Amino acid sequence: MSISPEYQEFALELFEPVGTVSLRRMFGGAGLFHQGLMFALIIGETIYMKVDDINRPAYEAAGCEPFTYDTSRGSRGVMSYFALPEVVYDDQAEAAEWARGAIDAAFRADAAKPPSRRKRTT
Repeated sequence: MSISPEYQEFALELFEPVGTVSLRRMFGGAGLFHQGLMFALIIGETIYMKVDDINRPAYEAAGCEPFTYDTSRGSRGVMSYFALPEVVYDDQAEAAEWARGAIDAAFRADAAKPPSRRKRTT
């Protein structure tokens, strides 16, 4: 499912308060990046935010679902991304708060990798 140019623009504007955000098409959708790390995934017209053990409880409490996909073996794969709560789509300031949590999760995941596999340099 492709993402319309209008939706791409909407997503970039939604997260403007966090600073420079770039969009790269991938996985039949797009990734949103901040300082070289992907913090969100857009599939269709749903934005999925990076989660880890620290910020996942907020998504679960809001009733958000994880991003899943069908694997080549016929099972369901689950990624460390949860849907952004729908009520946040209309509030740029609140969306920025959720984005900051996702960006922090992306930094923590990157820091946990061996130095040779890190995406970002410090």
